[in-house]
Amino acid sequence: MRRSPWATLAVLALAQFIVVLDVTIVNVALPHIQADLDFSADSLQWVINAYTLLFGGFLLLGGRMADLLGPRRVFVAGLLLFGVTSLVAGLSSSPEFLIGARAVQGLGGALLSPAALAILTMTFAHGRERNIAMGVWGGLAGLGGTLGVVVGGVLVDSLSWQWIFFVNVPIVLALVAAIPVFVPDVRHAVGRRTFDTLGAVLATAGLMAVVYGVVRSEPSGWGSAEVVGVLAAAVVLLAAFVVVERRSAAPLVPLRLFRSRALSVSSGSLALNGAAFLSMFFLTAIYLQQVRGDSALEAGVHFLPMGGAAIVGAMLASQLVQRVGTRTVQLAGAVLSVTGLLLLSQADATGSYVAELLPGLIVFGFGILGVGVPGQITAVSEVQQAEAGAASGVVNAMYQVGGALGLAIVTTLSITHTTHELARGATQEHALVSGYERGLLVAALFAVANVILTLASPQLQPTSEQLAEVTAAA
Repeated sequence: MRRSPWATLAVLALAQFIVVLDVTIVNVALPHIQADLDFSADSLQWVINAYTLLFGGFLLLGGRMADLLGPRRVFVAGLLLFGVTSLVAGLSSSPEFLIGARAVQGLGGALLSPAALAILTMTFAHGRERNIAMGVWGGLAGLGGTLGVVVGGVLVDSLSWQWIFFVNVPIVLALVAAIPVFVPDVRHAVGRRTFDTLGAVLATAGLMAVVYGVVRSEPSGWGSAEVVGVLAAAVVLLAAFVVVERRSAAPLVPLRLFRSRALSVSSGSLALNGAAFLSMFFLTAIYLQQVRGDSALEAGVHFLPMGGAAIVGAMLASQLVQRVGTRTVQLAGAVLSVTGLLLLSQADATGSYVAELLPGLIVFGFGILGVGVPGQITAVSEVQQAEAGAASGVVNAMYQVGGALGLAIVTTLSITHTTHELARGATQEHALVSGYERGLLVAALFAVANVILTLASPQLQPTSEQLAEVTAAA
């Protein structure tokens, strides 16, 4: 049966849309989730981090499974897992239940996202049509992130926070029904390869232990047996991951890729970018509602200018890298990110949104994609074509993991400062504003580190064709 490739693209892009949507849609619901399920301030971040860490940690394994088992089969499995755990998350009655559901939901996203991209690249021939398809794919994914906060606000205000998860279920059911009709069962030949499940488990467990150790440092103290023990376990797990990858015939993360200065620097830069972005999003979503009194929908609408600036920033960055080079654009983006975060940190509880928040959100929106676009281009510039997919997977995983680790650090320091202010006799409002300011200043330090790291990045000026190919792969 002959299938329209554009119908295939519609199914794949919609699936990727809901995966990206779930990264941002939850943020505006966090105060409602915290109140309803009695989350503590330090555990609330796990609603975000459980999803992000499992998504980033298993992204490469998802791509490997798609290669070996067939991308359509893995796509369906990931989609079903994503849909079932969305339902479970909406039915959650305790913090532990919701965090567990979010973790498995992230695993579902890690299976379906690389499988969908593999189907897309095999459905469209190399050249103009594939570039158009990749543009639609990337555009809808970016739109998912931007609209997530507004959709989340509408659902929370008109129904309840549970519906930010329930909304995925009918979409998943419709997509699963459409797959046999519109999505071909395409495969490409692979040699004898292993899944390297052990590598994925060790890496993800090690990273989760790091995050947990950082989070527990606030209530237990850095010198406590709990924190020291967890961080020591994290070191052991991550060291074991490196040993496994070095000895594996088909490693999940080919460590030789990091001999490339471009990939190493870009991976670090994108991890810092993720840390700054996820921290800003988390803190500001709570600040808008708990300090400034926004409804969930109002908070979502207030994020829209940042999303618009990010889309424009991505288009400008794609054009400018051909004229002035990747490092110049990336450096400008990092400086804009610092500026945006510093502007946001000056907001108080009573000033106007237009004067105190809007400038920082717009500047930060431009900056975040000003770093991301040239960073992805540079990352794969020195690797062989056959390893471009693996390099892109490493970079995407680093972005997710960097976001999770950065959020843990920023939230822990923000809560510690808020608690300290309350102990000194400050009002609840003053303490929350002070904690928000401290958190954003720490996020700004991530962006400052990115400015310094970018100076070590190579300067590239890709042609239009190279730009299309590299951004498509990324």
